Amino acid sequence: MDTKKKGVVLITGASAGMGKVTAELLLKAGYIVYGAARRVENMRDIESKGAHIMAMDVTDEASMINGVKRIIKEQGRIDVLFNNAGYGSFGAVEDVPMEEARRQFEVNLFGLSRLTQLVLPYMRQQKSGKIINNSSVGGKIYTLLGAWYHATKHAVEGFSDCLRLEVKPFGIDVVVIQPGAITTEWDGIAREHVKKTSGNTAYRKMADTFVNFMENAGKNASSPDVIAQVVLKAIQSKTPKTRYVAGKYSKTTLFMRKVLSDRMLDRALYRMFKV
Repeated sequence: MDTKKKGVVLITGASAGMGKVTAELLLKAGYIVYGAARRVENMRDIESKGAHIMAMDVTDEASMINGVKRIIKEQGRIDVLFNNAGYGSFGAVEDVPMEEARRQFEVNLFGLSRLTQLVLPYMRQQKSGKIINNSSVGGKIYTLLGAWYHATKHAVEGFSDCLRLEVKPFGIDVVVIQPGAITTEWDGIAREHVKKTSGNTAYRKMADTFVNFMENAGKNASSPDVIAQVVLKAIQSKTPKTRYVAGKYSKTTLFMRKVLSDRMLDRALYRMFKV
């Protein structure tokens, strides 16, 4: 897609972090950007830079339908969907309430997939489009106390692969972004979930080491700009890669997963987390 044509881009989770920074970069590149999030007030800054903002909760069917309808009414097309909304719910499997486990899937997988369903008819009609799903290196590996989060990201990876095969004949590309450690609100939310869920259970020691590890790793995390640049690269490419890896520790982590057996990686994770 040629940026001179000012392609229309919908970004979820645009109120902070990777979503907001990507919106800012795409605006500078000449795209028509729709930023969607629950916290509309946190998107006023990108609105002042030219973004169209809208309230959208990816667990709410009506808000997603209304959002897509608005874009089509105002622009007549959607060229790119950046499924960025998501969070990390961490805690021991024994401790995490099933209600929270279901919510993790609703946000990280089902919201992403439903919004994808809603934009696909328009992309098929125009015979072009890009679906960019923000996964994680966590979609290929696993860690302590991350069963539900990693399950959602592994699911996003498989979902994206199948979707890519289905929509390619209609001129639609599916791209997966696999961030490593990125400076966003995600880290703090994940730590809070661990402390709240497993901080006073049989898994307390494990929870404490997880929190300490995440705090230290966060000090060396990459700026969300690196993800924004990758998204822009994928959008501008005529033949984008199926996956882009970016951010601190990302390539090292995926290399470890590739060369180490499960048992070897288990031992490495125990050493890393000092369990």
